[in-house]
Amino acid sequence: MGHKMTWERLISPIRFGLEEFHEERADNRSEFLRDYDRLIFSSPFRRLQNKTQVFPLPGSIFVHNRLTHSLEVSCVGRSLGNNIAIALTARRPELTTSSYLSEAGHIVSAACLAHDMGNPPFGHSGENAISSYFSEGKGYALKAHLSDDEWADITNFEGNANAFRLLTHRFRGRRPGGFAMTYATLASIVKYPYPSTSINGKKKFGFFISERGNFAKIAAHLGIIMTDPTNSIYARHPFVWLVEAADDICYQIMDIEDAYKLKIISFDQTRDLLLGYFDGKRLEDMVKNMRRVDDDNEKIAYLRSCTIGKLVKECTTAFLANEDAILDGSLDKPLIELIEPRPRDAYRACTETAYAKIYRSKQVLDVEMAGYKVIYTLLELLIEAVTHPDKAYSKLLIKRVSEQYEIDAPTLYGKIMAVLDYISGMTDVYALDLYRKIIGNSLPSV
Repeated sequence: MGHKMTWERLISPIRFGLEEFHEERADNRSEFLRDYDRLIFSSPFRRLQNKTQVFPLPGSIFVHNRLTHSLEVSCVGRSLGNNIAIALTARRPELTTSSYLSEAGHIVSAACLAHDMGNPPFGHSGENAISSYFSEGKGYALKAHLSDDEWADITNFEGNANAFRLLTHRFRGRRPGGFAMTYATLASIVKYPYPSTSINGKKKFGFFISERGNFAKIAAHLGIIMTDPTNSIYARHPFVWLVEAADDICYQIMDIEDAYKLKIISFDQTRDLLLGYFDGKRLEDMVKNMRRVDDDNEKIAYLRSCTIGKLVKECTTAFLANEDAILDGSLDKPLIELIEPRPRDAYRACTETAYAKIYRSKQVLDVEMAGYKVIYTLLELLIEAVTHPDKAYSKLLIKRVSEQYEIDAPTLYGKIMAVLDYISGMTDVYALDLYRKIIGNSLPSV
């Protein structure tokens, strides 16, 4: 491959959309922390509190929503980033002054906060409803009026690509550069650094055609290499591996804990799954520590905390062992699959349990079905409205849409993306409420 990315170039405090105002200052390090704060105080981040993670939004037992999940991922990401920074600067002390590597914890934690911000309401069923409306629903009629690139974008609609759009797109009335995040944070969010036309049978991609130029600009500045120029496939920014690992660690372990709290899996099964990560003296010590508390919830919380700590350590080791492959773009497995056999097997056992007991449980499927119907219907009505804006009902619906969304865009693709911006920005509750108002009836509450 020959080319390698360098830490000196990969971490830049330049802000997207504000490039001409950038100057080298002594406090540039705080720019990355500013990204974190900017996200925390933003409306799209706040709306995550009302978006489903896995389980229906809570009744009496408070389980994870997208907001609590993102905050937890951010904490784990910060630990991973800090670990990497300490280890790499110990290996190569010159990086302390020649790069912003010491800021890795801040950058990864900010990217973790943003990683789910583009997800539509109702999780994956929301994504599926959008894709299938175009690929097999009424939206199929629009295919003849769109380019292959544009069609690939909407028939594979993806929360990841939408997060990058949300952060970089200039919505009407807003400033250039969207959130005007640093280049380093933005690059750390793009988990699948290629367009929808290059997915080749896979489901996910990292940026829509509308943001292709934005990503190319960031990649060129940071020295992110192309691993397949023919298909516009880039290497991942190294921090993407840490954001992915933090997400993998949190959703898997926290879903197990939530399932225990909802009595979907038993105390014994949960305890055994989490103890499975450990052996030898560490295992003995943990069993002793558990005996010191009587509360079962507290026991599981203790095990969950130990497990996350263990996985952070394991993923740090995996990153450091594969640094060269990460920098030359040849690593092809997530860090969670490169850890030691015992924790790797224990993680797989958690995954199998989650699929068998959680993701297929009746209460999860019921929300997914209702969510699919809500998103599909809203999309059908809104696309009809923007493609036939002179109809009486269209005019009413269009008035409902916030002015920042350019539903009167000059191109059909622009109109469709504006509708998708509007729908994907909704919370589950807002989408359901709008659906009920439009349909004129009531659904069972979700």
